Amino acid sequence: MKKLILIALCLLGIQLAKAQNERVITTGVPFLTIAADARAAGMGDQGVATSTDVFSQQWNPAKYAFALKEHGLSFSYTPYLTDIANDISLGQVTYYNRFNERSAFAGSLRYFGLGDIELRQTGDPNEIPVTRSPNELAVDLSYSLKLDEQFSMAIAGRYIRSNLKIPEAAGGGDASAASTFAFDIAAFYQSEEIAFNDFNGRYRLGMNLQNLGPKLSYDNDPELSSNFLPANMRLGGGFDFIFDEYNKLAVNLELTKLLVPTPQKLTDKNGDGVVDNIDRGIINQEYNDINWTSGIFKSFGDAPDGFREELKELTYSVGAEYTYQDAFAFRLGYFNEDKTKGARKFFSLGAGFRYTVVKIDVSYLFSASQVRNPLENTLRFSLTFNFGDDYDEY
Repeated sequence: MKKLILIALCLLGIQLAKAQNERVITTGVPFLTIAADARAAGMGDQGVATSTDVFSQQWNPAKYAFALKEHGLSFSYTPYLTDIANDISLGQVTYYNRFNERSAFAGSLRYFGLGDIELRQTGDPNEIPVTRSPNELAVDLSYSLKLDEQFSMAIAGRYIRSNLKIPEAAGGGDASAASTFAFDIAAFYQSEEIAFNDFNGRYRLGMNLQNLGPKLSYDNDPELSSNFLPANMRLGGGFDFIFDEYNKLAVNLELTKLLVPTPQKLTDKNGDGVVDNIDRGIINQEYNDINWTSGIFKSFGDAPDGFREELKELTYSVGAEYTYQDAFAFRLGYFNEDKTKGARKFFSLGAGFRYTVVKIDVSYLFSASQVRNPLENTLRFSLTFNFGDDYDEY
């Protein structure tokens, strides 16, 4: 019960922050935006234009067409809100198969568990509690295809299930899980190796339109049936400094924008000369009536303060990865979000170790914001297996 109260307080804190700034954009199933793998987490939560790895399913599945191994399998584990509980976590399993020179398919399962919550009807300490385990999950499938030697595209489908409602809390009403589907459209470009004076280099560009799909609906309650998915547009670029056959440094930049409408200012909507809760209800209803397709187009020009505010809705991350003999990697990253749009700012570092077909990645996050990050001071782990036939770069 203690953990239930703490989680409720965390959710209340989010709502208070939203009340202080009406234009913080919130969505359903936000676990889809958490970096589930330690490699991306170590570079400031980015992966749309980094080099291909098993984790590409979450960031840019088009990269699988450039995989250097025929098969890849990974397991990732991310503890969450470790300061208040020890059984809230995000886990992910990913598999890909590059089955010929031009094509690859991949699948993944992401599971976000909120641990066990004990519910009691009375204050009797001897009462046997009812245990519930709220959770959310997403199952993905993708197909990627090389359109030429340097460019590929991919499409991914995603089934999403959110089981957060508790029957007892619902008063015996409908507490069934909510579900929906979404899809991604991705592209990736990787240049040939270019010879410069003191080193060789390679450019990379990536794009992914993610989580495009219908709103999430728990039941017929209009207050619970208008949860936009965290649809977003990721754009990124990177450059590899290849100093010799042993040493390589990759630098990357990624921009992300939510493709979700911006909440509007509270104004006198009913014309009675008073701005009150009635006006708030009208504005909320107008927002809830926006469908997901219209919301995507509105998200580019509906910020009440115009273009300046639209720019504030962009997050960016910069990251670097040094690798030695493809056996050891060291990573650094920085992520920034405007203080009026969520205030997530953090530094990250990570490392990777590979021996034959096995690779282990770890990452750590340092918050740089006054708003506490739920992943602050948390170690994330990923285990990867790459096996099968080798593919040449081109």
